[in-house]
Amino acid sequence: MGLARDTIFAAIMIILNGIIGLSLLVGGRKHQIQGFNLEGVTAALGTMTIITVIALIVPNYVANSSGIYNPTQLLFMAFITLVLFAAFTAFQTIGHREYFLPVILNDKPSVDVTTLAPPSLKTTWISVASLVVSLVAVVLSAKAISPTLETLLAHVGAPVATLGILIAAIVLLPEFGAAMRAAKADKLQSSLNLAIGSAIASIGLTIPTVAILAVIMQWPLELGLDAKSSVLLVLSLFIVSNSLRTGNTTMLPGVLHICLFAIYLFLSFVP
Repeated sequence: MGLARDTIFAAIMIILNGIIGLSLLVGGRKHQIQGFNLEGVTAALGTMTIITVIALIVPNYVANSSGIYNPTQLLFMAFITLVLFAAFTAFQTIGHREYFLPVILNDKPSVDVTTLAPPSLKTTWISVASLVVSLVAVVLSAKAISPTLETLLAHVGAPVATLGILIAAIVLLPEFGAAMRAAKADKLQSSLNLAIGSAIASIGLTIPTVAILAVIMQWPLELGLDAKSSVLLVLSLFIVSNSLRTGNTTMLPGVLHICLFAIYLFLSFVP
């Protein structure tokens, strides 16, 4: 079952290079320099990097070296992933919400402190429960429709791995639109929150959900990426960390991300 791996990898590449790249490009073209909160972005990128690596790269280096965790390893990594997601969510929504508020560049960065009130406990638990239910539905639906989509892709001559790109693009379409609107409005922090937050949520909850379903259903869950994809993933993580290292950004990093995204798409369709 490589669909989960292909979809997660596609989501990461779309987010890191497609959504963030276009946000930097569109915002930089209109506003020249855009600011964001370095503390919040650094915490988000660190969390996303660990989750991504243990989900998609470490499986290639376990004892069997086949890109597949055994059930014990899979459940442990799913637990660690869930812990990381929960820790980041608490950090973002309760502990340090001010790190994720829009930054306004005047003489120096500032944040709007009028929206610091945290959500109620009831709202939080309703949101978590709804998210888990939605994820289970998405995973089962993706597996159900994948044979039809695979047939369609084979008919047009596209590689099977591009199925993950199609599913990820559909799922991330709302985040893409919202991120572009925020970048145009000079609210790059909101764009980054949407992008990186989506990445953390996509992996942080999808991996545990898929892992439990795989163990129960006895699906062979292939998570490890091949060498080419691993290089593109590591390069993307490095570039995004470099692009967002100062608290300010311009249009050029957006061009870099878009070019890397184009390379990813080209090599996906022309392997």
